[in-house]
This record gives sequence, C-alpha cells and structure tokens, in this order.
Amino acid sequence: MEFQEKLEQYADLAVKIGVNIQQGQYLLINTSTDALDFARIVVKKAYEAGAGRVHVQLTDSFITREFYEHGAEEEFSNYPKWIVAQREELIEKKGALLWIDDEDPDLLAGISVSRISANQKAGGQALVNYRKAVMNDDIAWSIIAVPSPKWAAKVFPNLPGAEQVPALWEAIFKTVRIGEGSAVEKWQAHIKHLDERALKLNERKFAKLHYKAPGTDLTIELPEKHIWVSGSSRTPEGTVFIANMPTEEVFTLPSKYGVNGYVSNTKPLAYQGNIIDQFKLTFENGKIVKAEAELGNELLQELITADENSCYLGEVALVPHESPISNSGILYYNTLFDENASNHLAIGEAYPTCYEGGRELDEREFDSLGINNSITHEDFMIGSAEMDIDGILPDGSSVPIFRNGNWAF
Repeated sequence: MEFQEKLEQYADLAVKIGVNIQQGQYLLINTSTDALDFARIVVKKAYEAGAGRVHVQLTDSFITREFYEHGAEEEFSNYPKWIVAQREELIEKKGALLWIDDEDPDLLAGISVSRISANQKAGGQALVNYRKAVMNDDIAWSIIAVPSPKWAAKVFPNLPGAEQVPALWEAIFKTVRIGEGSAVEKWQAHIKHLDERALKLNERKFAKLHYKAPGTDLTIELPEKHIWVSGSSRTPEGTVFIANMPTEEVFTLPSKYGVNGYVSNTKPLAYQGNIIDQFKLTFENGKIVKAEAELGNELLQELITADENSCYLGEVALVPHESPISNSGILYYNTLFDENASNHLAIGEAYPTCYEGGRELDEREFDSLGINNSITHEDFMIGSAEMDIDGILPDGSSVPIFRNGNWAF
C-alpha cells in the first residue's frame, strides 16, 4: 500500500470510526500547523461523509512557546472566553470533536512550572462544561496522532534526520491497523474482542484489585456498580465512536477513598510539554500522600495539587504487556500510544460512563458515592512483564487477572 493511500485510509478511519461523523453534523478539529496537510485530507473525508461544517482550530509550537516565555504573568490565570464559547456551541449543536496530536514532548521544557500550572488550572476551570460533556460521552470525540519533526526526533534519535518522520508515520500506521486490508473491518473486529474482555471482567464483579510488581504494591477498591468498558463509546443519541486511536485497554473507575499502597511508573509521562519520569506515588485511603520523581518532580507536585481532588485516582485500565504497541519496543513519549502498551492509572476525574447510571448523576451525588471529580485527568503507565494483578471477590477470595504482565484468564 502506497503512503498516500495509507494517509487516505487513516483520515477515513478517523472520520468514520473515530468520531463516526453523522449527516449534517458539525466537526471541530484541533491540531497544529505541522499537521495541516493531513488535516486537509480529514476535512475532505468529513465532508464526503456528510459533515455539515468542519472547522479546523490551529496551534503552532513556536507561537505556543513564545506565549509561555514572554506572555504577561496575569494572562496565565485567564482563559479566552471565545474558546469557551466555541466549545459550548459545539456541545449545544451535538457536534463532534477530533484532536490530531503531534506535540513535541519537550515543547515547554525549561518553562516556569508556575506558568504551566496556572494556565492548566485556568483552562480546566473555564472549560468545566466542555470537560463534563467529553467525560460523559455527551458528544462524539476522538484523538489520533501524526508525526511532527521534533516528536519524531524524540522517538527515533538514532535515525538520520530525513528518516525520522517517515519511521514514525509507519509506526503509527501499524498501531491503527493500516497497511493490510480494510482498517475499518480490522477495527470492528478489534473492538469486538475488547468488548468481550470487558464483559468477562463485569461478570466477575470484583471488589478490589491487588497489583504487585517491582516498586508497586497497590490495592484498589472498586465501587459495587462499576462497569468495565472498552475504547468503544456511545453518545446518548446512540452514535458509537472510538475516543482513542489506537486503543488496547479495558478500563473502569476506582473507589475514590479505597486506594492504598504504592505504585511506580514504568514509562515516562509526557505532560504539558515536559517529561515526568522515575516517580513513585504512595496512597492512603485514596489520597496521594507522597510523590517523588527523579525527573520533573516540581511539575508532578503541581499536577497532584491542581485542585483538591487531583490527588485521587479516576481510572483503572488494563493492557497486556504482550500487545502490539508494547511488542514494537517503541517508546512514543506520547500518552495516547504509551498508555496502550501498559497497564495504567489516571490521576483526577473519573468517567461517569464507568458507573451504572453515572450519566444521570450530578457532582454532589458522585461525591457521595466516592467517585472522583477533578479538573485533571492524566494517565500514567505502571505495567511491565513483571506485574501480577489479582481480583478480590466480595467474599474475600482472589482470582488471578494478570500474571507476568499478561491476562491470566
């Protein structure tokens, strides 16, 4: 399959499987100037599929860096109202949202952590309704990625410069099942397999999960009405979409106050244009009481204090070590890919769709049920070939879920 044909198939996949655009529906695409050529292909595919209006919101790495380096201090605590209005109208019109990510993992290296943190908090507070709509699957949304020169150089530093972007393109194509036959059909079969795995977990109705690995001994309680789901989501109108492409996970939510022990990361966390790595989190009654990182420690501290609930977990996700992205041996420095090569957890907000009737609950009801609500939701990778996970049933008996990093049933 020629490169241009792969691009066309990837764009088609994003439109028809990712956001599953509907007739007359609005589509907002958030991406950067480095991804503009591919975004144009997506726009074409979206209109061919029946989109009513497609708007592309562009950022630029140089402009973003200039703002963080030279912007007025007070601007980092403000957030443009026109961006909020744009997202609010998208929700009102039941539009779809597509991110085309190509961010340089080191984009904001050296920038004051206080500026990064202030801007992240301001955005989280201003976009609260938008964030709720995304977390609640009220609108169809999806994240895909394309290479940028700086990202490709980070992933393939030992390749000649001219080969880095093509190598990352080919790696991405493999993760999204492009290159052999119909990618749409392959994705339909893949999601069916993940749904079957989630069904088996739901049948067990585990009360707790116990993780054991070098640097990790963690127990996570699960709410009685928790639901395991796959990467396939559904809007209230019944539109099926895939939020992350690629996806290899099944996931649920933890009990906010039921996490105890300690856990260590196994892959770097690319966060806010920086890398956080070699960190360990200690939990008592759900709360992170100690956090230490050898790289990016100051930013880690800001992350877990972004609001009063960012020191609690919101997601528990299972991914076998023997999975396509993990087996590739590539470290992407991008959570979209790295989380799909590893068991992971998320600091911050829980997905309401992972709780029976969760879509109908308000913030106060969530809190009373011990389900976390926060302006943050940040995944970090903890899995390895040495990780064992046991599921603890309500009667106290245990069932092996993972052994040596892979499914045990």
